[in-house]
Amino acid sequence: MAESKRIVLHLDLDAFFVSAERRRDARLNNRPIIIGGSSGRAVVASCSYEARRFGVRSAMPMALAKRLCPEALVLHGDMDLYTRCSQEVTGIIADQVPSFEKASIDEFYADLSGMDRYFGCYRWASELRQRIISETHLPLSFGLANCKTVSKVATGEAKPNGQHQVPQGAERPFLAPLPVERLPMAGPKTVQLLRQLGVVRIATLQETSPDLLAQVLGNHGRSLWEKANAQDLSPVMPYREQKSLSTELTFEHDQTDPLWLKRMVIALTEKLAFRLRKRRRLTASIGLRIRYADFDTRSMQQKIPYSAFDHQLIPHTTALFSRLYDRRLRVRLIGIRFADLIYGAPQLHLFEDTQSKIRLIQAMDSVNQRFGEGSVLRASSVDMGRKGPNLFLHEDA
Repeated sequence: MAESKRIVLHLDLDAFFVSAERRRDARLNNRPIIIGGSSGRAVVASCSYEARRFGVRSAMPMALAKRLCPEALVLHGDMDLYTRCSQEVTGIIADQVPSFEKASIDEFYADLSGMDRYFGCYRWASELRQRIISETHLPLSFGLANCKTVSKVATGEAKPNGQHQVPQGAERPFLAPLPVERLPMAGPKTVQLLRQLGVVRIATLQETSPDLLAQVLGNHGRSLWEKANAQDLSPVMPYREQKSLSTELTFEHDQTDPLWLKRMVIALTEKLAFRLRKRRRLTASIGLRIRYADFDTRSMQQKIPYSAFDHQLIPHTTALFSRLYDRRLRVRLIGIRFADLIYGAPQLHLFEDTQSKIRLIQAMDSVNQRFGEGSVLRASSVDMGRKGPNLFLHEDA
């Protein structure tokens, strides 16, 4: 029997935040909607297709979005609502698909390889899509192809609220006429560099020497060439719900300095927030634990809006510390725990974050990713390391 061809399904909820808001309030239907921060320096987290016709796009400065579409209704955003909607969709997919990948709060992959022996993959995917739409009342598009890259691009071509299959062997011709920015790995800076080389369409990228692309873009250039030629072997990673993420430190010498202890809380928060972003998670519950010299252990937790950003999490952890810390006692251990985790890239929570803040966090993450956690820290937590190299006994992550 001939070996089955690989078939990958990509599912994506259309204008997800907007769709969730419209499900809650039908008066928003057919109106231009922008979701993001209320301040003039905030950025757009999501927008409706009606607003996109005016040139509004995600991650655009809110002030520019309002100028482009002054009649748009601006909503602050409700991550609790979006999480509940995402969980509804995830539950339906989990009921139908033995193994799937939840790439973000509104995006899923499933490997359907071999299913054509028993069912038509396109028909099966269509029935799954219709069930999700019927039960959740959320618009959804899908793409079906031989790999994750092509199926994701196919979903983009099917939007809004459509479906598209790329037949086996037709992947390169399908990609060829599309602009290079349609490739998932082609960000604004990459697209700018490619255009300087005269590469505007994927067809040109397909014929460009991968060695030349590697000279200009490094390993990213070669990987981009492979994806343009539908050479993507990246697997569908099975979805597993991670419930919590925690870290704690036991001090070699018990501590009493409240300012130093607060800096420690900030440093631990930064470390754990970096791990959240690295794992593409957001948290809605923060817990702080203090163990005193007599081994008396106390803890406290607090619900918060979903986030993975240091500057949003630190005020909560330091506030918990101030409420929990007894200044009369020496401290042996401090621990922090993030719970109620959901999948979601940090950019999904941009309702009040400016582009400069986002760029700063991305730059810090890049340094810590390359050189290790703690390579770059906020000034408020740097002084904690001046008490000597043997300060900590151990860390549990």
